[in-house]
Amino acid sequence: MKKDTIAAISTAVSESGIGIIRISGEEAFAVADRVYRSPGKKKSLSEQPTHTIHYGYIYDGDKFVDEVLVMLMRGPRSFTAEDTVEINCHGGVYAMKQVLETVVKHGARPAEPGEFTKRAFLNGRIDLSRAEAVIDVIQAKNEYALKSALGQLRGAVQKKIRGIREEILYQIAFIESALDDPEHISLEGYPEQLEEKNQGWLQEIEKLIASSENGKIMTEGIKTVIVGKPNAGKSSLLNLLSGEERAIVTEIAGTTRDILEETVNIHGITLRLIDTAGIRNTEDVVERIGVSRAREYAEDADLLLYVVDSSTPLDENDEEIMELLKGKKAVLLLNKSDLKPVTTEEMLESRLGALDVQRIIPVSAKEQTGIEELEQALKDLFFEGKLSFNDEIYITNMRQKADLMSARDSLRQVQESLDMQMPEDFYSIDLMNAYEALGEILGESVGEDLVNEIFSKFCMGK
Repeated sequence: MKKDTIAAISTAVSESGIGIIRISGEEAFAVADRVYRSPGKKKSLSEQPTHTIHYGYIYDGDKFVDEVLVMLMRGPRSFTAEDTVEINCHGGVYAMKQVLETVVKHGARPAEPGEFTKRAFLNGRIDLSRAEAVIDVIQAKNEYALKSALGQLRGAVQKKIRGIREEILYQIAFIESALDDPEHISLEGYPEQLEEKNQGWLQEIEKLIASSENGKIMTEGIKTVIVGKPNAGKSSLLNLLSGEERAIVTEIAGTTRDILEETVNIHGITLRLIDTAGIRNTEDVVERIGVSRAREYAEDADLLLYVVDSSTPLDENDEEIMELLKGKKAVLLLNKSDLKPVTTEEMLESRLGALDVQRIIPVSAKEQTGIEELEQALKDLFFEGKLSFNDEIYITNMRQKADLMSARDSLRQVQESLDMQMPEDFYSIDLMNAYEALGEILGESVGEDLVNEIFSKFCMGK
């Protein structure tokens, strides 16, 4: 690992009240001394106590750069576990860049993306699961994603995985000791004991893997495709949910011909909303392309919102749309509930039959009603009505999920060996493979290339 001193802007590079330039490494205090001047005859920063804040100025030689507050943190009591200095300067883009250029000129080098968090990991302050949670906190799009990321940042995943690994390692050590010293350590009845423990580990790992579906939805959002006939109110619904006039709305059927995408947040649930062309038989070449795309997007959706105009009767186009709902999670929105109904809930229920439509919700895009019912339906569909962050762990990282699946496969191999009454050393081999796979989640057995790839996705000052 590079031991040189690094620096970067750790706040957004935009106009703001305050900007922070972070310096970390063995020469962090020395670099700060070269650019900092106090208003009085005080000690240099390197002579000041740790975890203190100092008012002063940044100078590049005799050139005044900015008025600042400087925070000092000596390692290992810092984010990187190294000596760290954070310069709080004015938040203008030019002001921050001037301070950073001065710091680099006097001994630091520009940090690589994610290098501060990478150093925290390599210095043993955090494991890899907590390091990855840092970027999840930064990128969180809703309350659920943030709570999950904060739980991982506090070590929820680390604690669970480390506990399973410790139990597996104990069993490996017991088997190896018994094989080396059979006169004093008996393996009689041991396979039954191991099977009980192995089933427990499998259940815990299966639960973590299953949580990844909720985790993916929390972080990436629900890919939601709005389908329906022309002029059913799909674009009006998109505008209502997004809170702005994203789609053109007219009384002319077939206005929407291309795909519109918008990310919206409904009380903590992120929807990646896709408004599609109204599905109908048409001779218009451009509209026909839009209808074809609508079908393609519907095939790949996590959720279909089927919008029905309650003021008009169902027809053959509705029959075609209902075919798209087969095998998909879907919510039917009976729109224009403020008008006299021609199509009712009872009529729809009889037509839908065995289709997987969980809810039929009367809504009015014009009157802005029915959205709370839609929110509850989404919770019921994707989160079984609730999300708990007290004891639950949600796997939101696909790398971690892959490692869990690898560990599960190895433990299943252990079970097969137990069923076939294989020699004990077979158990040990597969247990070690499971131990190693779980270790990759924490970063205890990963290669340098993977570490570099993970941290390259971080922002520059983190």
